[in-house]
Amino acid sequence: MILCKWIDFQTDTETYTQADFEELVNDEFQAMMFEGDEQIPAYVWTVNYVCMIKKGTRMIADISVTKIPRNPVCA
Repeated sequence: MILCKWIDFQTDTETYTQADFEELVNDEFQAMMFEGDEQIPAYVWTVNYVCMIKKGTRMIADISVTKIPRNPVCA
């Protein structure tokens, strides 16, 4: 499900609001996608990036964010 409105989500150690996430990735939110009944989005689109959200595999639920440029410049 792709949403154009931010929905706060949390891990065991952190709650992510739109302002927190925008500060983390240093870009402005546009949309987010949840897969199935997951409580953490799989992807978040910002103005300049597609952010892949990966859940950590440690005992504490955590995430990592990989930013991929939306419009890479090709020579």
